[in-house]
Amino acid sequence: MIKLEQYKIFNEAASTLSFSKAAKNLFISQSAVSQTIHALEKELNTQLFIRLNKGVTLTKEGMLLHKNITEALALITSVENELSHYNELLSGQLNIGAGDSICENYLIDLLKQFHHLYPTIKINVVNGTSIETVEHLKNGTIDLAFINLPYDDESLVLKECLTIHDIFISKKKDEHLYTYQEISKKNLILLEKSSNSRNYIDKYFAKHGILLKPEMELGAHHLLLEFTHANLGNACVVKEFSHDFLDKNKVYELKLKKPLPSRSIGYGYLKRRSLSQATLKFIELIDQFDKSI
Repeated sequence: MIKLEQYKIFNEAASTLSFSKAAKNLFISQSAVSQTIHALEKELNTQLFIRLNKGVTLTKEGMLLHKNITEALALITSVENELSHYNELLSGQLNIGAGDSICENYLIDLLKQFHHLYPTIKINVVNGTSIETVEHLKNGTIDLAFINLPYDDESLVLKECLTIHDIFISKKKDEHLYTYQEISKKNLILLEKSSNSRNYIDKYFAKHGILLKPEMELGAHHLLLEFTHANLGNACVVKEFSHDFLDKNKVYELKLKKPLPSRSIGYGYLKRRSLSQATLKFIELIDQFDKSI
């Protein structure tokens, strides 16, 4: 059976029309080149070279083989380089999915760092709720999903990357310590029920025998802040994503007698799907990043 290395030796000899030059260029002996060519001609049952006093020349069959082997080796080299580039992150694509608030308040800094380290990697971000993001993950649109935890799905590998705290806010400063029952009677503004964050809050209050009945349901976290600032109600928001409004006293946190427990944002990927080099490098960056903001 002819091996690729034999064709490489043949191709060098055919290019230089000299067994000695081919041997020198390949850092092997001239006898090794001669033996390889002889074995190749025997295997193909075809004479490839005409031996002359000074060097060699190709037969018609040799020229045909040389033309095709040159193209084949160029293709192999191209593929090897492409694979090397992927491994070295000189090319490729990072496909991730996340909600708007996670993108704005967490992912932007990570993506800036990643782009600085690997500027030739194309970054594609798909926006959606946690449920929608997992759907994108399963249909192959993205390779990595950022979702609100807890999230129960045995097909995913899930890892925490950021600790967050849910709070209730008001337009006006209020020193009263609220019970859960008292908060439930406020004019509430919550995210839509398609949101995993909303589901978490509903379930938590339900465990305490309280059914939340918001006056308004919105589709984006930043709207919760804007609507509260407009004095349209009291919203439940993520404290870590609300610093701009809280620090500027646009809204105020309503204190609870028993603060809501912290939860996490995490990233997930499918257990049975291999990850690209770009995705693996991005995960390395996530794991180095501070888990609180």
